[in-house]
Amino acid sequence: MNISIITVGKLKEKYLKQGIDEYIKRLSVYAKIEIVEVTDEKAPEVLSDAEMNQVKAKEGERILAKINPDAHVIALAINGKMKSSEQLAADIDKLATYGKSKIAFVVGGSLGLSDTVLKRADEKLSFSPMTFPHQLMRLILVEQVYRSFRINRNEPYHK
Repeated sequence: MNISIITVGKLKEKYLKQGIDEYIKRLSVYAKIEIVEVTDEKAPEVLSDAEMNQVKAKEGERILAKINPDAHVIALAINGKMKSSEQLAADIDKLATYGKSKIAFVVGGSLGLSDTVLKRADEKLSFSPMTFPHQLMRLILVEQVYRSFRINRNEPYHK
């Protein structure tokens, strides 16, 4: 299985990068995984709704350019469906069983995802009704993908 995690912005925090690298190393036994970073749009702190939509649209174009046309796209969105780790594992297993060997998870920038990216998504996933920093979501996501593979193979890790 080929898994892409498409994210907005560069990861600067060393401790998050170390955690992500560790899970990518662990995941390499199960799947090919890549992190694709697209440039975030520079914007002032205070934005009008129209300016926010422009920023999200520009970032969205960059995201869409990185999505493989054959990929099953899962957008992380606060209004997406919440799942347990077991449900996510079952969904990943189902995709593999039915020939979807490419999955693209999309993590937006600080303003979220554009409507065009959300429309391209095959599903929307929420980890919580809380808001998390998008950089931290990368680590949480890659850990949950790793957990999914361990669950699907009945290997110890998941509690």
